[in-house]
Amino acid sequence: MARLSTHVLDISRGGPAEGVAIDLYFCGAGEMREHLKAVATNPDGRTDEPLLAGDALRTGIYEIRFQAGKYFRQMDTPMPEPPFLDEITVRFGIADARGNYHVPLLVSPYSYTTYRGS
Repeated sequence: MARLSTHVLDISRGGPAEGVAIDLYFCGAGEMREHLKAVATNPDGRTDEPLLAGDALRTGIYEIRFQAGKYFRQMDTPMPEPPFLDEITVRFGIADARGNYHVPLLVSPYSYTTYRGS
């Protein structure tokens, strides 16, 4: 079954990032954003369910917004105020609604990376 999933790794601590708030949006024409889901990561840094699965996954442009600044404040991570990274938006396209898309985030207070996983 087709699905969209994510997970977050805190590379400053060397492990999963629990409690990261995540918002998923479908992006339509112009500046339109359709909010699809709000979730938080579990102790494994993953969401309990895929962000989207089956027929809910459609072709188009999506955004996942990760609340990294809030997470690092909750972890008492030393950071400047305002933080260098606060809300991280990853904008990506889904060309095949029958495929599996995994969008991980590797994050620290000063850097992040993402890629298309499987």
